[in-house]
Amino acid sequence: MNKFIVVDNPKSWDFLKGNAQIIAAKEYLTNPSFASLKNVRIFNLCKNFSYQSKGYYVSLLAEARGHLPLPTVKNLVDLRALKLVKIVSEEFDDLIQQSLKSIKSREFTLSVYFGQNVAHKYKDLSAMFHRYFQVPFLRIKFSYNNKWNIQNIKAIGVSEIPEDHKESMEYFAEQYFSKKRYDTAKPSKAIYDLAILVQENDPAPPSNPKAIKKFIEVAEKLNFYVEVISPKDLSRLSAFDALLIRQSTEVNNEAYTFARKAQQENIALVDYPDAILKCCNKVFMAEAMQNAGVSAPKTKIIHQDNIQAILKEIELPCVLKLPDSTFSFGVKKATTKDEYLELVKQMLKSSDLIIAQEFCPSEYDWRIGMLDGKPFYACRYYMAKDHWQIYNWDAKDKDDQDGNADCMAIEDVPKPILDAAIKSTKIMGQGLFGIDIKEINGQALVIEINDNPNIDFGVEDRHYGDEVYTKIIEALVKRLNEK
Repeated sequence: MNKFIVVDNPKSWDFLKGNAQIIAAKEYLTNPSFASLKNVRIFNLCKNFSYQSKGYYVSLLAEARGHLPLPTVKNLVDLRALKLVKIVSEEFDDLIQQSLKSIKSREFTLSVYFGQNVAHKYKDLSAMFHRYFQVPFLRIKFSYNNKWNIQNIKAIGVSEIPEDHKESMEYFAEQYFSKKRYDTAKPSKAIYDLAILVQENDPAPPSNPKAIKKFIEVAEKLNFYVEVISPKDLSRLSAFDALLIRQSTEVNNEAYTFARKAQQENIALVDYPDAILKCCNKVFMAEAMQNAGVSAPKTKIIHQDNIQAILKEIELPCVLKLPDSTFSFGVKKATTKDEYLELVKQMLKSSDLIIAQEFCPSEYDWRIGMLDGKPFYACRYYMAKDHWQIYNWDAKDKDDQDGNADCMAIEDVPKPILDAAIKSTKIMGQGLFGIDIKEINGQALVIEINDNPNIDFGVEDRHYGDEVYTKIIEALVKRLNEK
């Protein structure tokens, strides 16, 4: 496997030249030649891993391109979820207490460089944290109150490594990159029963109250004990053996934390944290669909250096999207050059990369529901009244915020639409997805792949009825049986 070390300043990492090719983050993100490379492992040593930074996008696009990144986006997001960090570390409490028992002060900071610490006595503890979070440079702060507790865990950049640690860090790096195999975190044990996560006053809930009631009825018929839980119930999740997420998902909200904890504890779930991470970022989706040869409207990634150049490749009007936009939030149409420049300027303030997409007007969008690689419902969503999108959140009348929908048998869906849905879902693997497709001049163009798609009573279930809910609950049963 070809190894690439991606950094902010390649010159600072010359000492690793014999172990892998060293490239700049900007080069990896913007040079299209990297997208076509196969059999690649990416070691992301950027100095900043914060959400939507260059370091974040290196790992995200590596996954979209079929490369194997360390750390993964999942690893990076885990570090920001303090509750999750504490939960994951609970099973290692004995190791923490044993490793720190000789420390006399009430506070201690552990610095981990490629899974090691400058003091050999913290070798096992350092290796444990690196194995779980897979981030090259970690700083863990502990405090003592009857026993040692983790205060926080953060990724640090090279500039934050003390000078007297630099020589050791470089030695650890050379050891690390000479390996042929890299350990990954292993999930812990599972527990029991079905929890349905629902957020009260969710601005865009994926299921209406009648649909939630249907999920409960169907699950109870399949011998589940069912409880609807809220985002405040994270500490109770371990009491269940299965989780169904029915609140809107974002990388930064509770749904991801629930999904990640469920995965860590080997709880059967719909849907996986990987799906949330990938589907909630349209930069990943654009790169992944292009890499997989999925037909889509012409799409380009915008960054600070190609704002003007994009106008030569995509005609106005065009659609501009923030990477984590959902339910039409953060999706804008630029009609004039001035409007385009202003919208791009504003969007790049919140993300280093955004999306420009060819504008393809249509009367409706197809939505094909996919579950573990198979279609199980089909809808057509019509545009909101006097609007170019399905949702118009600025509509004065609430009834005009979304358009009508109809539902039909899978066998009545045009073959190109169904084929496009099945092909695009292969990018994501197993899980519950909604594939949005436009039919333009007989061609099926995939707009996006949605995790956690709508399952509303009276809409997505209009043709198949209870079978829609049954298939989802049966998918959870299958996951449980596989365990």
